[in-house]
This record gives sequence, structure tokens and C-alpha cells, in this order.
Amino acid sequence: MTTSGTTIAAALKAARSRIPAAEASLLLAEAGGYSRAWLIAHDDDVLPDAVSQRFDDWLARRERGEPVAYILGWREFYGHRFAVAPGVLIPRPETELLVEQGLAAIVSLSTPRILDLGTGSGCIAVSLALARPDARVWAVDFSAEALAIATANAERLGAKVEFVRSDWAASLSVRDFDLIVSNPPYIAPDDAHLTQGDLRFEPRTALAAADAGLADLRHIVAVAEDLLAPGGMLLCEHGYDQAGSMQEVIVGKGFSPVRYCDLAGIVRVSGGRMAEAQPPGPRRETGAAKNSLGT
Repeated sequence: MTTSGTTIAAALKAARSRIPAAEASLLLAEAGGYSRAWLIAHDDDVLPDAVSQRFDDWLARRERGEPVAYILGWREFYGHRFAVAPGVLIPRPETELLVEQGLAAIVSLSTPRILDLGTGSGCIAVSLALARPDARVWAVDFSAEALAIATANAERLGAKVEFVRSDWAASLSVRDFDLIVSNPPYIAPDDAHLTQGDLRFEPRTALAAADAGLADLRHIVAVAEDLLAPGGMLLCEHGYDQAGSMQEVIVGKGFSPVRYCDLAGIVRVSGGRMAEAQPPGPRRETGAAKNSLGT
């Protein structure tokens, strides 16, 4: 615990024996409204009592395992600060791959229609809407708490997104999307990681899915067939070891498959493109004519 008269340097030294140094610096900077550079330049300054008390409280919460993002109430994603709370999944840097490839898939389209299934904090939908202000973006979640957080994020950042409460696409009346993106639950329910680290504090419904983590991914691929416009693209984030299973599901539904790797070379985003609309072909012969051909 820091005491009255504690300097920034002393407070950080003591905190670094309890939590990682980078986290200690971030928490202290946010507790006092300081920049990281200011902390370094003023390490001999004495911390105000109010800042010391807030810092001590945050250190204790972090020591108990609470994620830094929940302590601060925000997480950076795709260059924007998103409010988060225990009712939504914490945005991860690896999910930015889903945004990047989603934007690449619609780069040649004007006023594309985009759907984010399972939006959570809204980080994917809002990032896409901000990057493509000409797009019409819909975002779905079954959680009222998540939708409230996502809506607030969109309003604060100035993103135009239409939010819909729905169990996946069950209550969605809109169709003909050019792009569908999703970061659904994909961890197996018995995975030991769910009882470790930050995952202990995040909503289980946003993390785990049946069928070894594949149930929601399979469902999204199945419903995407009816939601996408001809030539539309589906992209899903998934686990490090699920690329093969996703490939089978995608191909089985008739999509032209695509796969994208993270910086470690691991496939973490899979999906596929719907076939383009085909012009009407010659009328198929039936009845006697069909039999006369021996078919």
C-alpha cells in the first residue's frame, strides 16, 4: 500500500513487485490522469492522496485477477477506445485481423451492407462503420447489457450502426448483406483456460460453445447462406486449432473458402464468398424429353 508522501518512483517500484511493470504504469497513469511520458519525467513527484488511494484499490483488484480493461472501463481496439464492462468480451488485438480482412472484402463496393453477429462491445461493427462511413452496418447480440454498451460506444465515437437484439439472426429481418463478420464463442466448455487469467471474469456465454467450441461457428455458416447477397463474404474468427473444421463447414455449404493468418502464421479467420448471381440458363427438359436422353 502506498502511504502519504509516496513518490511516483516508489509507488511504481512497489507495484511492480505485485503485477507486471507495464500494467502498473498504465494503472498509475490512468489513476492520476497522467501520460506515460509525464510519469517518467516526474518520478520524484509525490502522489496526491486521492491518486494513491485509487491506485491502491486498482492494484488490489488486479492482484485478484480482475482484467485491467474492466478496472479501467475501456480497451483500445483498432485505434479507438471502447468502453467495456463484465457483461461483454474484452476486445483483443488479434480480432483486428477480422476488421482488416472485412474492409478488404468490400473495398470495391459503394454503400456496402455489413452485419456483425454477436457484437458484444461493438468494437468490430463500430470500427467497420468508422472506416467505411458510406456503409450501412447492423450489429446483433442477444444480451441487452451488451447492446447498451455497444450503442454507447457507437454514439460516443460517432459511428452509424443499427443495433438489433436477437439470438444470432433469428429476429433479424434484413437480408442481402455484402459482408458478415463474427467473433463468436469458440472455446470448448471443458477447456482449462476458461478457469485461468482474464477469462475467469469474462461472460462465459461470449467464450464457450458446445461441440468442442464449434456449435456457434457452424450455426453462423448455416444461416449466412440466407443472409448474404450474391458475391457476399462471410468471415469468422475462430480458435488456433479450428481452421480445418471451419474449412469443411465452409466448403460443405458451397462457399468459396478463404483463410487468413495472424502475425504468428496461425489461421485465425476463416470464411467464404457466396457465388455470384448467375443469369438464367436454358430451360431444363423434363418428362418424356428427359427420358429420351437416357437420364
